[in-house]
Amino acid sequence: MISKIQRRNKIKTRIRGKISGTAQRPRMTVFRSNKQIYVQLIDDLAGRTLASASSKGLSADGTKSATAALVGEAIAKKALEAGITEVVFDRNGYLFHGRVKSLADAARNDGLKF
Repeated sequence: MISKIQRRNKIKTRIRGKISGTAQRPRMTVFRSNKQIYVQLIDDLAGRTLASASSKGLSADGTKSATAALVGEAIAKKALEAGITEVVFDRNGYLFHGRVKSLADAARNDGLKF
């Protein structure tokens, strides 16, 4: 029987084989820990992070999903300031549900296309 982490890594590898980020359309990847959520815009061709946001500096009022939505708004704002309007969404092996979904929906509502 495979563990939860091994299962996620298998899904993550499958996803990463299909998507890649460029400078014009970077990969928006999400990492979820037990307490925080992090998001980065990555140019895979150059191998560098263009923008990032996390829930580290935010006040923890409300649910984790509400905090994830604030992070989604923050990354959308940073991306638009950097001239990025389109991204490729990388859910990083997580289900598109809960915190990951609320982050993605908030980023979409604030102007990012994916």
